[in-house]
Amino acid sequence: MPVTSDRFLDCIRANPVNAALLERLPRLALGQCHLTAGCLFQALWNQRSGWPPQTAIKDYDVFYFDEDLSWEAEDAVIRAVEALCGDLGVSVEVKNQARVHLWFEKRFGEPYPRLWATSEGIDRYLVTCTCVGIDVATGSLYAPNGLDELWEGRLRMNPLSPSPDLFRAKAESYRTRWPWLRIED
Repeated sequence: MPVTSDRFLDCIRANPVNAALLERLPRLALGQCHLTAGCLFQALWNQRSGWPPQTAIKDYDVFYFDEDLSWEAEDAVIRAVEALCGDLGVSVEVKNQARVHLWFEKRFGEPYPRLWATSEGIDRYLVTCTCVGIDVATGSLYAPNGLDELWEGRLRMNPLSPSPDLFRAKAESYRTRWPWLRIED
């Protein structure tokens, strides 16, 4: 049975770290702040696998948007999140989506467009079904491609990020942890 938005959000909140982050992060009043990436979709895959919701989650991603493109401003936010959430004992990766174009090519070898919203960063994940986020201010789900492929474990390269080598490496890393996932070309 496909997952609904409500079931997905319940699954996300079943991971106590996700629940704590969603409760705490609004205190920082970060622009367009979303909890996103693996901590969300991997909780669903864990549920489908019959595992505890936090199993095999490497880190927890927080995206926000601030037109101040300085490293100092982003570092101040990173430190504020660490102070707020350091007791959770997990790695929380914080990224200002307005700055990604400044460092992405050096790190990944491919150009990256300037973004104008946090949602645009979520839209560009390498694997289409993993484009999900939760707005921490409203608790609403952002899933531009729906949830069906995520529930089914269908991994397809995102046409907004056509990087076959990076896609294949990411998809294979997921499949080593959740062998029932299917990589589709």
